[in-house]
Amino acid sequence: MTRPSRISKLRLAAPLALAALLAGGGGLLMSRLPAVAAEAAVVIPAPGLDEASAAKGLKIARFAGGCFWGVQGVFQHVKGVEKAVSGYAGGDEDAATYEAVSTGATGHAETVEVTYDPKEVSYGKLLQVFFSVAHDPTTLNSQGPDHGTQYRSAVFPLDAEQKAIADRYIAELDKTGAFGAKIVTTTSAVPAFYPAEAYHQDFLTLNPTYPYIVYNDLPKIENLKKVFPALYRETPVLVSAAKS
Repeated sequence: MTRPSRISKLRLAAPLALAALLAGGGGLLMSRLPAVAAEAAVVIPAPGLDEASAAKGLKIARFAGGCFWGVQGVFQHVKGVEKAVSGYAGGDEDAATYEAVSTGATGHAETVEVTYDPKEVSYGKLLQVFFSVAHDPTTLNSQGPDHGTQYRSAVFPLDAEQKAIADRYIAELDKTGAFGAKIVTTTSAVPAFYPAEAYHQDFLTLNPTYPYIVYNDLPKIENLKKVFPALYRETPVLVSAAKS
């Protein structure tokens, strides 16, 4: 098995006292390291292609964009999202644990599964939020202080329509040059999604003073509010309170 990176080792084996200090007394043993600055939002046009119609019932979308704490937090504040769950996608079920995924050798990416009402928010609009404020789609296997294939940028389409929408949108965004670099987001389907451990769920909301959250993720929530005011919901929909 590939040896964990230095950052992963520190995240997995940080002394309890240090983790508590960094988190103000309420941190995880597996603490993440704070970044110097968070990614800035990029104002981008809506996709030219979107879902054919507002079908009845809830639908699912899956996105990977670095640490799932921030991606989950962003989508939990989007109107029309019924549930956003942090987890793993791209690898085998027996490797779907934080300790294993952090080695970068499992094929998994930290992923958020979004359950949404297409009558309130479309798949294309979710993609627009994902690319604009949730992460930087131009960095390969890296987001902020996190490095490794588990932090890659990916859209995991659940059907041909989602893949077509995502592929065309990436091409459109690359043509605009809005990001100043080529988008590296992949759009391959994966067989399954595995929810992450309970302590990862709702982490942003439950730990607003945690240094990693303060530096990397709370600015994303503010960017969502500023860039997408019509979509922003002040009260997030938490996993613990979401509809089943």
